[in-house]
Amino acid sequence: MSNKISYRVYVIRLKTSVLEVGKFARKNPDHIAYKPCVYVGSTALTPEQRFDRHLNAKSGSKLVKRYHISLHKRLTLRQPTFSTRPEAEAHERLLAERLRRRGYAVWSC
Repeated sequence: MSNKISYRVYVIRLKTSVLEVGKFARKNPDHIAYKPCVYVGSTALTPEQRFDRHLNAKSGSKLVKRYHISLHKRLTLRQPTFSTRPEAEAHERLLAERLRRRGYAVWSC
């Protein structure tokens, strides 16, 4: 049996009040008001496990910890899995930019 690690990209919905954070607002000058605010990340864990770590561990994003709503299941489930971390991180950046172009307010590392 293989212990091959797979990597996933996930999306977390954030409260619109995150737009009051200067660095977040500056990253998203073209945000469309009715589009969600989201965090995009990648992980070797399940998206649910990583979301839990954001909320309960030191390794989590402070923006997610403070402004989280929920894992955005629809967008998360649409993402492929990757065999390497660099592939997942490249897709994370691509997805973040794609969502930003569609009017979402996005934070990604």
